[in-house]
Amino acid sequence: MSKNLLIVDDHEPTRGIIRSLLETRADLHICGEARNGLEAIEKARDLKPDLILLDLVMPKLNGAVAASILKKMLPKISIVLFTMYEGTANTLARAVEADLVLAKPDGIHALVDAVEKVLEPR
Repeated sequence: MSKNLLIVDDHEPTRGIIRSLLETRADLHICGEARNGLEAIEKARDLKPDLILLDLVMPKLNGAVAASILKKMLPKISIVLFTMYEGTANTLARAVEADLVLAKPDGIHALVDAVEKVLEPR
């Protein structure tokens, strides 16, 4: 059974890269995309994804605040928060309600590994 994935990033080309990399996986269905934290909350409420890939720095509502709201709204949801700021990943992992925090400079393959890790049966 495939898991539903919501991709959230304010940069359209980044969303496209993530989509193209993950849409071929049989265990994932990309149920939607959002451009900011507010849109992520609205879409998550409607789409009920299993996993959200959530950018940290976005307009209207940042990923850290959005993650906190999303976890309260949908407690079973998995969230991978990703950021351009390499040095902040470990600090953020302790401070926000994300299952995993990943630095974008670690590369797209690290994101794929993170998705696999989060989707493993618990």
